[in-house]
Amino acid sequence: MRVDQFMEACHAHPLYGYRHKARSIGAGGDFITAPEISQVFGELIGLWSAVVWETIGRPALLRLVELGPGRGTLMRDALRAGKAMAGFLSAVSVHLVEISEPMRRLQCAALLRSDAGVGHVPAVTWHESLREVPEGPAIVVANEFLDALPIRQLVHDGPSWRERVVALGPGGRLAFAAGGTIELQSDLPTRQGAIVERRAGEDELLAALAARTAPHVALLIDYGPAEPSFGDTLQAVRGHAYVDPLAEPGSADLTSHVQFSALAQKARAAGLAVEGPVTQAEFLGRLGIVERTARLMALNPSRAADLEAATQRLMSPGGMGQLFKALAVRSPTLPAPPAFG
Repeated sequence: MRVDQFMEACHAHPLYGYRHKARSIGAGGDFITAPEISQVFGELIGLWSAVVWETIGRPALLRLVELGPGRGTLMRDALRAGKAMAGFLSAVSVHLVEISEPMRRLQCAALLRSDAGVGHVPAVTWHESLREVPEGPAIVVANEFLDALPIRQLVHDGPSWRERVVALGPGGRLAFAAGGTIELQSDLPTRQGAIVERRAGEDELLAALAARTAPHVALLIDYGPAEPSFGDTLQAVRGHAYVDPLAEPGSADLTSHVQFSALAQKARAAGLAVEGPVTQAEFLGRLGIVERTARLMALNPSRAADLEAATQRLMSPGGMGQLFKALAVRSPTLPAPPAFG
């Protein structure tokens, strides 16, 4: 089967799919995301969303949407911080795009538990896709969502390009193989074995955004290069370590690097305005992560070292701060959002 079909089966199989495993995120799971590293991450996105709401014109009803909301940590922290903007939470209805029932239960618990610090929780609705979210002014947040979208891989084989597929190899083990011939443009690398990746899920997401008629802004944060690049970026993580992506299907998190240059080009072609990408360090720095962390450290001296270490991890020039990028996609009638203008 094609690589994207293999990824989709590993992710979404109703019995064995990885997305249906509730314990995948966190120190005791397979990987950890920025909202789980520091509460400041979600808080800054909440304040960013509140300012964007103002630039839209403070609509009486705002769809606050998160794609792939994990354990609900980002949205919980964002709503708690959003209380600082008068009127913001009263305007918000929360829409979570999540296909996994176990993850939905975790998200519900995170948002509705009494110690979440949100106070009045806006109405929360779950959806299978962005297209299900009702029309109206919207802010869409996607942190580490795009990297999990299934990809096709095309491999250069002699004079032609061929589909990379997953097949049975020696001993009945899964192995990569070359499938049917594919016609591709000529400005791609032509060395033997070169690989290019195609992401139809990005096209579907951008089409869903472009179809919305009310003003909207989408914040996309993920890991990958800002400049055009090629090569095999498929990876699998289990227990916070890289593993063979073909071993034990459904037991590991399968992802690939987001190609931000191509993503921005596709967004513009869809009729959307684009800002960025900027590095995560630039984005969070412009939003005041250092100042917010310093205030939290002063209020919580016993946690000061942990708070500082978490912020350093998010901002590290040799790690997440540089590898992760932030891209804003918006209605062309709106101004550039905070941290991008």
